[in-house]
Formats: sequence, structure tokens, C-alpha cells
Amino acid sequence: MTVRAESAGERPRASADGWYTRAPEAVVAAFDVDPAVGLSAARAAELLTAHGPNALPEEKRTPTWRRFLAQYRSYMQIVLLAAAVVSLLIREWTTAILLIVLTLLNAVVGLRQEGKAESAMNALQSMMKATARVRRDGTEAEIPAEQLVVGDIVLIAAGDQVGADGRIIEASALQIDESALTGESVPAAKDAGTLTGALPAPGDQTNMAFMNTPVTHGSGVLVVTATGVGTELGKISGMLSATEKEVPPLTKELNTLTLWITAAAGLTMIVMFALGRQRDQAWDVLFVSAVSLAIAAIPEALPTVTQAILSVGSLNLAKRNAIVKELPSVETLAFTSAINSDKTGTLTMNQMTAVEVLSPTDRYTVSGTGYGLEGKVHHAAGASADIEDAILPYVVASDAKLVDGEVVGDPTEGALLVLAHKAGLDVDATREALPRLATLPFDPEYKLMATFNAALDASGRQVVRCFVKGAVPAVVARAATALSAGATVPWDDELAARAEAQTERMGGEGRRVMAAATRDLDPAGFDPEGDLLAYVTELRMSSLVAMVDPPRDEAKAAVADAQAGHIRVRMVTGDDVTTGAAIARQLGIPGEAVLGADFAAMSEDEQLARIDGIGVVGRVAPEHKVLLADTLKKKGDVVAMTGDGVNDAPAIKAADIGIAMGSGTDVAKNAGRMVLSDDNFATIVYAVEQGRRIYDNLTKYIRFVLLLLVTFVLTFLGATVFNIAAGEPFTPPQVLWIHFVVNASFGFALGFDQESPGLMQRRPRPRGESVLTRRVLVTVGLGGLAITVVLLGLITLGKAHFDSVATGQSIAFTAFALCLIVAAFECRSETDSVLTPSTFDSRQMNWVALAQFVLAVLVTQMDGFRRLLGTTEIDARQFGWAVLAAVVLLLLWELGKLVARRSRGT
Repeated sequence: MTVRAESAGERPRASADGWYTRAPEAVVAAFDVDPAVGLSAARAAELLTAHGPNALPEEKRTPTWRRFLAQYRSYMQIVLLAAAVVSLLIREWTTAILLIVLTLLNAVVGLRQEGKAESAMNALQSMMKATARVRRDGTEAEIPAEQLVVGDIVLIAAGDQVGADGRIIEASALQIDESALTGESVPAAKDAGTLTGALPAPGDQTNMAFMNTPVTHGSGVLVVTATGVGTELGKISGMLSATEKEVPPLTKELNTLTLWITAAAGLTMIVMFALGRQRDQAWDVLFVSAVSLAIAAIPEALPTVTQAILSVGSLNLAKRNAIVKELPSVETLAFTSAINSDKTGTLTMNQMTAVEVLSPTDRYTVSGTGYGLEGKVHHAAGASADIEDAILPYVVASDAKLVDGEVVGDPTEGALLVLAHKAGLDVDATREALPRLATLPFDPEYKLMATFNAALDASGRQVVRCFVKGAVPAVVARAATALSAGATVPWDDELAARAEAQTERMGGEGRRVMAAATRDLDPAGFDPEGDLLAYVTELRMSSLVAMVDPPRDEAKAAVADAQAGHIRVRMVTGDDVTTGAAIARQLGIPGEAVLGADFAAMSEDEQLARIDGIGVVGRVAPEHKVLLADTLKKKGDVVAMTGDGVNDAPAIKAADIGIAMGSGTDVAKNAGRMVLSDDNFATIVYAVEQGRRIYDNLTKYIRFVLLLLVTFVLTFLGATVFNIAAGEPFTPPQVLWIHFVVNASFGFALGFDQESPGLMQRRPRPRGESVLTRRVLVTVGLGGLAITVVLLGLITLGKAHFDSVATGQSIAFTAFALCLIVAAFECRSETDSVLTPSTFDSRQMNWVALAQFVLAVLVTQMDGFRRLLGTTEIDARQFGWAVLAAVVLLLLWELGKLVARRSRGT
């Protein structure tokens, strides 16, 4: 392959396999740049002009006034506004003002919630405010990172943020924290080597550095290969802008409900006008009747009650560390049937813990988890119980510290210090007794760290003791002897085979394995300024130690609770599948473990066929997470996705309910609809349970309000067809009273009702399943018809027996309120009878029912209510007719539930 240097306005193109497949010399040749000199200022300026700044596109914010007007796109808002306009035309001023105020209230609430969902794109952009050290014209300079261009030579060191994607051409013990980008739980070791083979994920590109990742150790030099949208971060930005958030199920339900009710009301209005004109009724009378019907058919209180229920639900969730940013997400939780959870910090503690120590003759197990010092070391097998010599190198060859239960420094070194404390070793005193003379820092090339300390040998002679810790193969390859029960023995094939077998065993259990060794050197021949690696030979092996990021104590129970609720939990991690599978087994997560790249390579049909059998997806890239969420949604699942990094943001946004960790990046939190302030998987399961309760209560209210609307439409239609009360059975004030006093009160009571028994054992509602099931439609249809017949009958009764349509309307109005008390209790369950003591287990329902009964009496007995609502006074006998109507409804409803229970065999 030939490499052509680019002109000032051209970007050099990487090979088909990427820059990581090319040697450093070939990369700098492709950019025609001398690493010692860097680009010239003139050439850098030309490239910046040609390709633009090293920045991500910022999402344009919609003006507030346009976002406010957008709130009027919902069907409910349109219908309410139309009814208000008609009310103004016929001079129903009070009604018009009330409806307009309602639309404003709904719009303000919606705008407020939308404002909480800040743009993930803009959060990504805000991460770019950094500087970079570059070589230009042979000198070093510090420039804003957004001025970097391809071909720039950038110098990085611990504490720096990588300003752009680049090929590393020099590295010295370089480590970069790529967790936010790749999901890796430990810093990635970097070198300048050349990679070959299949396309590796970003987390496996050990010779590349990526924009906005912090350097945690060492130093290096890189040549910039991509800026702005061309970087890995830029690709995530593109995925974010291309991903649309899902419309919550309840929002779809309310839109559908509004359309059906509007259509029914519209049809009734047409019939009213046709029959009214046929009977020579005046246009203004027909308009008043039409507005009364419109007000009756529109569930004016529904948006307000729904928002209140969801708001209180979100407050309750916030008390348990689940912060909901968008209210509809509360009910989306109720539909959740699949949870794709990050591993580190969510299912696990994100605190490495030493769990096993093996010396050539002894085995020790370690209790306790995380960085707490409560556990102990247990001698499980062998001849000697003394562990101090076995673990001493982990303590001395370390730069970490423990301060008030927190690790300062490398988390792996911190876990080894905790091990030392559990073993009774005084870390500070041990380090003071062994003064450090020199340090060989960890480097990915030789994969170990060594310190050289002043010490005394067994005979009391002064020596320089080399303490080594590192990857097992790297340390074992330099071993000559081993420490066995306090004596030195040859490191023979048997010991080597045993170490290899134990390493494989512990690695298969998802544990990270390290090795430790020592060597004594003659002080006279030791040069602390010389080649320290040359001294790390003929080592004396002391131990192997196995570490793991342990599962959270509550995570296993939470996974079991989720599965009992028919919610499938999957682990999605940037770590390798072996580690993921081992943790999944401990947590009780079933299914096979696959690589993200392998899942992406499957055909769509194979993905859909195999997804149910997959429990762990490892080494995932951002696009793999989005693919996994999309595949589950195609299967009909409602998907929750958790994560904390920039790489998680596209999938969090694509999921039905994106859940970001409170300790995560702003990009992830802004892309999500919910934030877990405690990073705890158990909180997700609790949130799902509360979401189910809230949604279940909302469906109770929807059944109730649907019955109310059906009754209103049928009553107005029946009054028109049979010419009862001139086609206006109830006046607009009476309709509004039913909506805002009776309906809203029971709405709040039902919305905050007790949790239905066995709620978490039910299967989640399938994606797309409507709350308007056939059973619900039959129930509200028959119930609404029964109430309609009773109401129209009472109006007719008033005219026939009391010579007053007004009296009949007042009896019917009272009966309507009493029937709604019965309906509210009946709507708590589709099949359970209310003729049981448990009917009255909700204090708020009892108080609301009592208050509504008192009001049903007062609306015809108090002069103020009569003037407000246009009712007339009725006597006890007439009130008895209203009570009888409610009793008839109760008996008919109970009969229907009995038939339903017998048809289900319960």
C-alpha cells in the first residue's frame, strides 16, 4: 500500500483497517509531519479553515415561545381550545375562560417538564472546553483543543484530557481512563505498537487515544488522526442526533381516547343539529346544547389529574433515589419488560476486592467486600498460616493510599491495600521500614511494576529488595524460585503448571489475577538511575491474588424480583464476556454470553431468534447497545437501558426508558429520562414496581373517566333523539361540576389508591396493548348505557309525576353523582366484588365518597348551590329515586363481575 502525503486542504485517509494497523512511521508520513517539529502555524491554519474547528455540532435550542405553542399540538389541547372558542361565540364567558385557563395550565406544565430534559447533544458539546499541548514550528505551545487539526503532534501526560482522536507514536507507562467512552472499568494501558487482525472495538485499540478521555498515568505523544465529528465522540454525537425518543404509552393512550371521544361527540352534535333544525329549534339554543355536549364529552380534568398523579409518583421515586426528569416516564416504567443494565457500579460495587490468595503451598480466602476493612483473611489450605510474606509486594510496590475508606490512587492497588489491612499488616509502618530507592512504573509493554527498597535479608545483611507485582504471565516468565513455607524452592514445571491452572480457574470465574514476586540485590551493584527492568529477573514468586468487582448485596435480590415480575434482565458491559458471565451467574441472570461485535454480525432474523437466549453482551460499542435496544423493541419488549458513560447515551436515548447513573456523565444523564442518584440496580426494580402501581391506578381512573364520558355522550344523544329536556339534560355549570368536583376528586383518590394485590407477579403489558381492552369497553359501554337509561328516565319521571323538567333534571343530577360514587369503587378492579371489607381499605376513597354523598345532598338543598348550578330543591322521596338509581347500578355491575369471574374460572 502506498501512502500519499496530503495537500493543505485534504485529509489523509486511513487504511481500510484504520490507523491502528499502521506503524507510527507510516502514520506521520501520511500526514507529512515531523514529530519533533510538528505542523507549521500556516499549515495548521489552512487545515482549520478547510475542515472547521475540532468541535461537535451544538443542537439549536427551540425558542421558548415556539416550545410553548408546540404544547397545543396535543389532541386534548386542540379540543379544549375549540370548545373555548365556541363558548366565546355564544357568549358563555365563564365556560370559555375556564377552558382557556385549563389549556394554559396544561401547556405550562408540559413546558416545565420539557425544560428539565436538557439536550444530551449540548452536554456533549460542553465537554469539549479543554486545551492541548502541541508541537508547532518546532516549539511546544498550549492551544484550545478546538483548534487542533489532523496531523497535529500532541503531547499528553497524567492529568490531561485527550483533545482529539490520535495514533500514539510514543508512550511511557501511559494509561488512559476510557470508561466513559468504552465502559471499561479500569484505565486502559496504551503503547505505540501496531495492531493486526480483525477490526477491534475502540476499547481494544491500545495504540489509539480518543477525544475527551483523561490520562491517568504516564505520558505520551500522538498524531491527531480525526477531529470533531470524525472522532469516536463525534460518532456518538451523530447517533444521538439521529435517535428519536419514544412517545410514552400513556400519551398514546390519551391521544387515542381523545380522538374516540371527539369523534363520538362530533357525531352526536351532527345528530343534535339535524334533529333540532327538523324540530325548528333556534340556532342559539342548538349552539348552547352543542357546547354543553362538548364540555361534557371532553375530559377536562384528565390532563390535570394525570399530571398530579405522575408528579406525586415522581416525588415518591425521588425519595428512593430515582429522579424522573419527564413525568410520562413514570408510567412507562409499568410497561418495562426488559432491562439492559450496565455491570460496573450498577450490578456491582465498582470497588475491586481481593477474594483469594494462593502461595506455592497455601491458599487463603478473603471475606468482606469493597474498600471496607470489616472482612478477614481465612487460611483455607496448606501448611503455613502466615500470609504476610505472600502479600508484601502488593503493599510495597504500590502508590495508592486508603483515606477514610476511600482509595486515593489506582483502584486495583487500593483493593490490595485493603487485603493487607484484613491480614493485619500495618501498611504505613511496613512502607516506612522499607524505604523506596527507585521505581519502575507499570508499562503495557512489560505489564508489571517494581519498586526497589532498602531492606535486611534473613542474616541481617543490608540489601536492595525488588518488589514486583503485575500480570501473571509477565511475572511468571521472570521467575526462577518460589517462596514456599518460608523457604526458597526452585520454580519448576510443576509449580508453573499449577500457577497456570489456578490462573485459568480464577479467570474463568470472572476474577482479575495478579502475581507478586521479590528479588534481593547487592547494593554495591545497584544503580537507581540505570535500566531498572534489567534487574527484574530471577524473581522469587510469592503469590497469586484474585480480585473481583463484587455484585452489590441487594442486586441479586433485585434481579430475582425483576424476574418474578416477568422482566428479563440482561447485562451489557464493556468488560470481557468471561467476567460478565461470571458476575451474571452470581446474580442469577440466565442466558449465554456473547460479544457485542458477534451480535451485530448476525442477520436481523438471527438476532430476533437468539435475543431471548442471551443474558450477557460484552465488549459492547455504543452502536451495539442501540442495536440491542432496537432488537428487543422489535420483539415487542418495552426496554429500560442503564448506563453512565458517553458511550451509553445513544442507547439510553433510544430506549423506552433511559436510566442514567447519578455518578455518570452529564451526557448520559441528559439523554436519560430517569437518573439513579445511588447507582443501584435495586432502585430500578423499585421504580418499576412503583411505575406499575401508578399506571395501575391510572387505568382505574381512566376506566372511571371513560364511563363518565360515555354516559355524557349517550345521555345527550338520547335526550336529543327522544326530545327530552330539549336535548340538554344538563347545563354547562352542571357538567363542569361533575367533571371538576366529582370526577377530579375520585381521580385523585383512585390515582393514589392502594397497590393491587399481586401486581408485581403480573406480566408487563405488551408493547402497543391498549388500556381500552374489550373487557373495559364492554364494562364502560354497559355501565354508561345503564346510567344513561336511569338519568333519562328520572328526567322523564320529573316531567310526568312532578310537572317539572327542572325537578327531573335535579333528581337526575343527584343520581348521577351517587352513581359515580358506586362506579369509583367498582372501577378499582375489573373483576373483584366491592361487597367485601377490602373495598374500604383506602382512606382517601372513603373520605372522597363521603364528601361526594354530602355534596349530592347539598346541591339541591342549599340556595347558593342551586343558584350556581341551576338546580331545584327536591324532597326526601325524590332523593330516594336518586339513591335507587345508584343501588340498581351496583347490582347490575356486581352481576357483570360475577359473570366475568365465572368465565375466567376464578
